[in-house]
Amino acid sequence: MKFKVIISYDSEYDGYVVDVPELVGCMSQGKTLDEALNNIKDAIRGWLEVEKKHGRFEVIEEKEVFLGEVTV
Repeated sequence: MKFKVIISYDSEYDGYVVDVPELVGCMSQGKTLDEALNNIKDAIRGWLEVEKKHGRFEVIEEKEVFLGEVTV
């Protein structure tokens, strides 16, 4: 399965935070980008396992996602 992730740098944490919009509440972090991506893979596996175990597995499919930034 492939999931879209949103990766952002958190200066307070001094590392990266990764969110999986399709899996509500599935997030992870890491000091480096590689560490954050490895950690989110583990988090996704755990999220799927728990949700399936409790019969709650439901992936919310997003038809279109627009990702960008705005400077004000």
